[in-house]
Order: sequence, then C-alpha cells, then structure tokens
Amino acid sequence: MSPREGVRTPESQRVADHLREAILSGAIAPGARIRQEELAERLGASRLPVREALRMLEAEGLTEHHPRRGARVPLLGRHEVDVIYQMRERLEPLALAESIPRLTADDHRRLALIQDKIEANTDIGEFLALDREFHLLTYSGCAIEQLSAMVVRMWNATQHHRRAFMQLTGPARRWVVNAEHRLLLDAIERRDAVDAERCLSGHIRRTRVELSQHPEVFT
Repeated sequence: MSPREGVRTPESQRVADHLREAILSGAIAPGARIRQEELAERLGASRLPVREALRMLEAEGLTEHHPRRGARVPLLGRHEVDVIYQMRERLEPLALAESIPRLTADDHRRLALIQDKIEANTDIGEFLALDREFHLLTYSGCAIEQLSAMVVRMWNATQHHRRAFMQLTGPARRWVVNAEHRLLLDAIERRDAVDAERCLSGHIRRTRVELSQHPEVFT
C-alpha cells in the first residue's frame, strides 16, 4: 500500500457518502456489483479515492470485496438475517444501557421530535430514514466505540430487509412501531435502563419474528 492509500480525504468521503446513500436507499440493491471505473467516471473522481471509499464502506458492512469479482453490496440469506437480528436483540439493549446515562434533555427533545415526524409520515423511504435516526440517537451516548460500530454495521446489514418488510406490511402495522417507540422513549426519559432494554429487545424481536413469516423478502 502506498503512503497515500488508506488516508480518508474529502474526495474519498464524498464518494463514500454518495455510495452510502445509494445503498441505504435501495438505489443499489443487495448483490449488485460496484465497478470502480464506472463509479469514478460517473462521479468525476480518480481511482484512489474510490478505492478508499469502498474500504470505508466495507468497514461499515455496506460493501464486501471478492478478489476476482471486486466490490459488491452483500446479499444475505434468510438464516443470516435471522442471526443478525438475534445479535441485535442482545447487543443493542447493551448499547442503549450504556447510552442512557449520557443522553441529555436536548437529546430527549430531539427523540420526541423525530417520533412526532415518524407518526406524521406516510412515505416508506422517509420512515426508514427517521427510524434509523431515532434509534441511532438513542445509542449516541454509548462511549464503547467497538459496540457502537457493531450496532451500525448490523443496522446497515439489515436495511434492505427492513425496507422490504415495510413494503409488505404497509401502514397497517405502523401503530405497533409507534407504540413501541413511545414506550422506549418514556423509559429513556425516566433513565430506566432495565425497562428500556426490555422494550428494545421486544421491539427488535417482533420485527425478526414477523420477517420470518415473509420468506419472499429473501428471494
């Protein structure tokens, strides 16, 4: 590796931000190859920042590299997704418990505002963005970087399946999400980590169980 490789530059950050948004929004689907030459030409970038951007996204769990096939968006099977959700059930409550003592009154107000927007929203893409913002903010007080990074990787890995699930279930099940968010927010505001962990674990488990009833999501 040359001295310049592995260094995060404004250009590599720009490319990474573009790719991240495209993958999380579903514009680049799971299993899709990412060709460095095409990406560099489309974004008006050189190959070096594109390679560094792909390394950054690989660390976030959004891309993977195969020696002969290059980079692609990971395509997970049904069992893999189920196991990742079980990991989330165990690790995210821990991140939340670490975070709650450090969340401020301003954080509580921001969470309430985000939840208001979630309840007023009908667009799936906007819901997914707000839902992600809500949950990652609840973990933002966690000072254990390894745990925080793992939580983000798991969220990235299951983004596609949350989108497919919401498209299948439609708005009829939103009331459940909203009720669970309100219970979680109440526990956070009371700084009751035990209650918050229980709410969160059940919230994630419900999604996992309901996802398992829709095998078409994984085809």
